[in-house]
Amino acid sequence: MRADRLVSLVLLLRRHGRLSAATLARELEVSTRTVLRDIEALSAAGVPVYAERGRHGGFALLPGFRTELTGLNHDEALALLIAGSRRGAQAFGLGSALASAMLKVVDALPEGHRDMAAGAAQRLLIDPETDLLSRRLVTEEVPDAVVAEVRRAVFAGHRLRIHYAAFGQAPKWRTVDPVGLVTVRGQGYLLATRSGEDRTYRLSRVLAAQELPEPAQRPDRVDLDRAWRERSTRFRTGGDQVTVLVRVDPARREELVGTALAVLAEEAEAGGRLRLEVTFQDRRHAEWALWQLAADAEALAPQWLRISLRDRAAAIAGSYASRPEG
Repeated sequence: MRADRLVSLVLLLRRHGRLSAATLARELEVSTRTVLRDIEALSAAGVPVYAERGRHGGFALLPGFRTELTGLNHDEALALLIAGSRRGAQAFGLGSALASAMLKVVDALPEGHRDMAAGAAQRLLIDPETDLLSRRLVTEEVPDAVVAEVRRAVFAGHRLRIHYAAFGQAPKWRTVDPVGLVTVRGQGYLLATRSGEDRTYRLSRVLAAQELPEPAQRPDRVDLDRAWRERSTRFRTGGDQVTVLVRVDPARREELVGTALAVLAEEAEAGGRLRLEVTFQDRRHAEWALWQLAADAEALAPQWLRISLRDRAAAIAGSYASRPEG
């Protein structure tokens, strides 16, 4: 859920007094089901939204409801509203908490500045879901209960048990020492150590989590930015990784990039297609990723990958060479 949408919902109720779910959905340009989920999130965050039944019913705030926060000027409040539109809070399961904080920011302003700040926030868009080429940014969904347990262990400095589904493997339980949380393009990651070795876990692959009472074995201070850069470098260059030169239809670029480990180079070709140099975890991963794109992508190098894809295509073509009996 987007925190800025939750704040907009509260401001609509404050301005109009009572609105139906259908009216809220129309104003916010979302579904009625989304509005109902947002109402539940606001209630969980302590915002007193209640339902009135009947022909003229709908949702409303308790009379006189106002949050408390003092000392912010207009520009400070606007800066917080802009920060609140970013995706980190959603990735870490803090969407409703951020909405409550943003509402307090709006309420802290004098009456004349409140509408000005809300209007200014509507004129600024940070990290939209698609760019100018209509490439969609996919934000992964992680159950709130799971990410909340992970977050508690990270902040408390406690060890953590996670039921983790690594790529291509059956899920299994692991006990780790959490170091910190990182969000990149809408995807959340847990940085941790396991038996003294650095580990990075994708939050969307954590199926369950349990904070343990014993303290985590980790340094008191950490430079997360440096730790992330170091792990990213090791991830891109370690193991049995392979580098592939690919010609791809621009419409399928995001699928290719979404399965690759890294994009090393990219350029547009005269015929309208893109030429990318990408890395994959191993040979099997590279073959699988290119096969998914069918005729919309061509592996230009290495030669073993071209031969493997050709042989697979020939085998499938052979199975359709004759009409089946019956």
